[in-house]
Amino acid sequence: MPPKRILIVDDELSILVPLKFLLEKNQFEVEVAQSGRDALESIDRAKPHLILLDIMLPDLDGYEIFQMIREKSAWDDIKVIYLSAKSRDVDIARGLNLGADAYITKPFTNADLLEKISTVLQAPPEE
Repeated sequence: MPPKRILIVDDELSILVPLKFLLEKNQFEVEVAQSGRDALESIDRAKPHLILLDIMLPDLDGYEIFQMIREKSAWDDIKVIYLSAKSRDVDIARGLNLGADAYITKPFTNADLLEKISTVLQAPPEE
């Protein structure tokens, strides 16, 4: 079975670089994007199985990107985990209410992240 493709969308290299290394070490194929526009282009080029999506980005915010992803039926099966420093209940609720598969607040542990990724990727697609 080919490796699962994950797109990491975050504007901070201090997050992108170690995350990319961690995920590749765990046999995932990894793409990175540092803005919303880059993320949408990357999804168009090679549809990921999962997107780790920051909320605070330089052009579009993570909520806008998520809504754009959900507007394209071809992308319905892409799983999305918000990965954000926004840790207030209202931010988490907004992300989950939009339909994200999970919401992880920064800072996080590698073990927690890998466990959540594994759980989300194994979840059956929604009808």
